[in-house]
Amino acid sequence: MIRPLIDAHVHLNTNSIAKMEKALEYGVSFLSINTDIPFFDSIEGQEKVIKELDQKYPNRIKYITSFSMEGWGEPGWAKKSIQQINRGLDNGAVGVKIWKNIGMDLQDKDGRFIMIDDESIEPILKYLEENEILLIGHQGEPKNCWLPLEEMTVDSDRNYFSSHPEYHMYLHPEFPSYEAQMEARDRILERHPKLKFVGLHLLSMEWSIDEVAKRLDKYPNLVTDVAERVCHLQLQAQSRWEDVRDFIIKHQDKIIYGTDVIDDGSFGDEGVAKRFEHLWKFHWDFFATEKELEAPEFAGTFKGLNLPEAVLQKVFYSNAARVYGFE
Repeated sequence: MIRPLIDAHVHLNTNSIAKMEKALEYGVSFLSINTDIPFFDSIEGQEKVIKELDQKYPNRIKYITSFSMEGWGEPGWAKKSIQQINRGLDNGAVGVKIWKNIGMDLQDKDGRFIMIDDESIEPILKYLEENEILLIGHQGEPKNCWLPLEEMTVDSDRNYFSSHPEYHMYLHPEFPSYEAQMEARDRILERHPKLKFVGLHLLSMEWSIDEVAKRLDKYPNLVTDVAERVCHLQLQAQSRWEDVRDFIIKHQDKIIYGTDVIDDGSFGDEGVAKRFEHLWKFHWDFFATEKELEAPEFAGTFKGLNLPEAVLQKVFYSNAARVYGFE
């Protein structure tokens, strides 16, 4: 593995130290993404944890702030959200996250789902664009979420949605479609061409490197990460090894590595450190070697991509350093 390395998509929601010691061992820095998720602490509470970790381990963590949907629809909500964003930026955040609750949860009084391109969100997007503030976005879900269980491409999705049918959109046609989620995201990129935007999770188009490539080619300020979607690249590499390799080489300046490990205490202090270590090594083998590998998410083997050293340097370090302002 290269040193230094940036894991540019994590959620460090506890101040446990084993993960930080493991990061020091491997020369890893973190981008921790604060998110308006019901089962997370408040955005300000998440920020407090990061500040505590940063005091103990200086220059190892950057973080992203967010804004709450509480009070949406009330007069002045957008202005309050911008104030919340600026508080986070003033406290050291390097960007802002917008989450999938816009598009998959938030509804008006008539039951209409509010999408990311809704006019109520527009003042925030305009403010971020005009002030050159980085926005990172998780819109929609893996396409598997809208498919029958038997048509899903990876077991991790199949197992999750079979256990959580309330989140399985195939069973809930009253919700906006997968296509509607992607189209709304693309529309804001059209409306705001100067907006600096990181489309997380391979733009939620993990099923098709071709669809991701179209958008990376089309929108000059668009970047993506591979967080929690590496298995989808691995699956495509089974039958399209050269295509996957060429995709990453061509877009080497626009792809960022991250694991999306959620450090919420459920792994335990040592457990989360071991989880990070396992993923860093496994993902490095896929991107950097020609080893014959297996993944727990699907059957069969696939070969590592053996990417050039210069590409690995960008994906695992310098792209994140540039986009998120690591020194």
